[in-house]
Amino acid sequence: MADKDKKMTVEEAGRKGGEATANSHDKEFYQEIGKKGGETTAEKHGKEFYQDIGKKGGEATADSHGKEFYQEIGKKGGESTAENHDKEFYQEIGKKGGEATADSHDKEFYQEIGEKGGNARAKNNGED
Repeated sequence: MADKDKKMTVEEAGRKGGEATANSHDKEFYQEIGKKGGETTAEKHGKEFYQDIGKKGGEATADSHGKEFYQEIGKKGGESTAENHDKEFYQEIGKKGGEATADSHDKEFYQEIGEKGGNARAKNNGED
C-alpha cells in the first residue's frame, strides 16, 4: 500500500491540526477562545460547580503535598503581596473582612473568640 493510501489515526490528525492552528494563530487568539470557553462554562454551571472542582483540586493537592508545601506557598504569596501593596491595601481588605465577619456572626461569636483570646494571653503570661 502506498503512503498516500495509509489512514491517519485520530491522534495523528489531532496533533497535526493542533500544530497547524498553533502555527497560524497568536497569543490573543488563544486568550479570546479561552475567555469564551470560560464564559460558556460559567453560564452552563453555577457557583457550586466551581466550588466543587476547587474543593476536589484542593483535596488532591493536599493528598500529594505535605504541610511544608502549604507553608512555602503561603510564605511566597505573602511576600509577593507585601511587595506589591501598601498600607492602604491592607486597611481596605481588613475593613472588608471585618464587615463580612460582622454580617455573618452574632454577639456570642465575638464573646467566644474574646474569651479564647483572653485565655490564650493569660496562659502565655503564666497566669491561671
